[in-house]
Amino acid sequence: MKLTIGGEDFGSKMGNDQLHYDDFLPDFTLTNADGQTLTTKDLEGQLTLLSVVPSLDTDVCSLETAHFNQVASDFKGIKFITVSNDPVASQKNWCAAHDADGMEILSDANGSFGKAMHLYIPGFDHLARVVYIVDASGKIVYEQMVHEVSHEPNYDLVIKKLEKLTNK
Repeated sequence: MKLTIGGEDFGSKMGNDQLHYDDFLPDFTLTNADGQTLTTKDLEGQLTLLSVVPSLDTDVCSLETAHFNQVASDFKGIKFITVSNDPVASQKNWCAAHDADGMEILSDANGSFGKAMHLYIPGFDHLARVVYIVDASGKIVYEQMVHEVSHEPNYDLVIKKLEKLTNK
């Protein structure tokens, strides 16, 4: 897969097994703000936007998460989730500092999600940046891999897809 960080190739270290359109989410665990473990099944049941970022402590990840937190209020009935490698305590601090109440922030500090989704970047020790929209059954209905990790996703494309899926 094509993936760079500051122009340096990291994609060859990840392989090409990332999930794409029409794939179902694999089994993984994540941790929520209360320290509870969530599984793939906990994310099913409604249309969900999954914004995957390396770390909320970086400017681009913070901007992306804040952007989707704001957009979430325009899409009632869609679950907005950000997944990062940050520990829960760091995520809670970020949420408090940014009034993040429109989405759920989940921790992949244990690496289960990154490994199952093939988004963990060896040598960088963080997740790749990708946006998925997943239907109620856990099937990926939209995928946008950001090929340069230091760049933001194309928000317009994501929002257009959300609007199409919700007939908005």
